[in-house]
Amino acid sequence: MKILDNYLKLEKEIFDYFGYVEDWRRIPIDNQDTLGYFWRLDGEGPGTVRYAESEEILDNEDGKYWENEIYTQRHLPKWVYRGKDYTMVVVDTHMDGNQYLQIFDNSLERT
Repeated sequence: MKILDNYLKLEKEIFDYFGYVEDWRRIPIDNQDTLGYFWRLDGEGPGTVRYAESEEILDNEDGKYWENEIYTQRHLPKWVYRGKDYTMVVVDTHMDGNQYLQIFDNSLERT
């Protein structure tokens, strides 16, 4: 089935870009497009990732923003995968047991 072959090939290209290797459990790429959001990593240890539509909302945490806990498991060597232009973060939404691979644009990262 060509469409499935294409899907698996593209997924492998994405994982190769980040150096991500699945192990023990399959975590899907988030279907919410987070590439246009300002974002930052917060907290000690694994911490959280926060993201918002504007830099002001992200800075003030006043308005519509999101926060997900960074998901850890012993089978992954790390939980934040930085590429040249994009970063992939393994997150736990704490909503219906969902964990995802969220991808962010490095040019929109704020500290």
